[in-house]
Amino acid sequence: MIQLNTIGWDIGGAHVKAAVLNPSGEITGIFQQACPLWKGLDYLRQAAIAILQALPQGENRHAITMTGELADLFASREDGVRQIIATMIQILGSSDLLIFAGTHGLQGAKQIVAEHYPAIASANWLVSAGFAARKAGSGLFVDIGSTTTDILRFSDGKVLAEGYTDYQRLMSRELVYTGIVRTPVMAVAQTVQEGAHDIGIMAEHFATMADVYRLTGELNEAYDQAETADGAEKTMIASARRLSRMIGCDFYPDELPRWQQLAGNIRARQLQLIMSACLQVAAGAALSKHTVWVGAGVGRFLVRQLAQQLDCRYVDFSELCPSYPIHMDMLPADCAPAVSVAYFAMAMEG
Repeated sequence: MIQLNTIGWDIGGAHVKAAVLNPSGEITGIFQQACPLWKGLDYLRQAAIAILQALPQGENRHAITMTGELADLFASREDGVRQIIATMIQILGSSDLLIFAGTHGLQGAKQIVAEHYPAIASANWLVSAGFAARKAGSGLFVDIGSTTTDILRFSDGKVLAEGYTDYQRLMSRELVYTGIVRTPVMAVAQTVQEGAHDIGIMAEHFATMADVYRLTGELNEAYDQAETADGAEKTMIASARRLSRMIGCDFYPDELPRWQQLAGNIRARQLQLIMSACLQVAAGAALSKHTVWVGAGVGRFLVRQLAQQLDCRYVDFSELCPSYPIHMDMLPADCAPAVSVAYFAMAMEG
């Protein structure tokens, strides 16, 4: 019997991520490529091929989950699902390709029909929350990424989702459209505290949350693969200059501490926004020091802080994974959906 590696893919609207499991179920590689999908399917092809070229030699099985169908390149979400699947079949073939269809589970690419499209669309939250539920039992799963935050309750190994579609999850606050890299600062707050004053924030795309977290010293530069708001460099000085524009000021180098403090105040607003959503999602369960908060995504350092503030137990998603090299540039928690869909595919085949 041929021993296959299992590759889990998470096709997003801004990044393509992939996780590699060897036949023993050990994670041997995690990859991320920028993919501005709204610009065209060629960006998906380029990102996927770049990852393929980095994969281990030999035969692989592939499993895909996605959120990229939301890109305004597509006429509708279902059209996006169809085109993404067709593109990935061109690149990977269909014989060893599985598609995560949400509540329908993993389906062979050849078995996918139009009736599956609504369940496939933006279902990556379910595969990673489902993995966390099976491993951690009961608690709260919070994945803070570059663009969005997913918040799910789970109990007795099952995900307790109130919504399923993006629309439903925005309503239930299980999906909060805020992240630590691509989110414009103007989407996090309309005002910010500076000294004794509450100052209005300009509704202009002058700065992103990557600038904020660069100034707070918390941004891992490897996670920032997006263009800056002004197309300029990714340095602390450049971030401070972009942030100063948000309140109508010019930047002077000797005022860097001022903009670092302002960044901290904007960070606090985003943390408050996420905390509010977490408390709403968790309203049906009493939070205690025994409640497990599973943190995932490149912004999971915020999940750790939220858990500590509520005196709850924090568990990093990476700790739920059986085995992985600690020297990897990216960890399992950075790409939780890709890792999770790979494990589910391996379990199904096993």
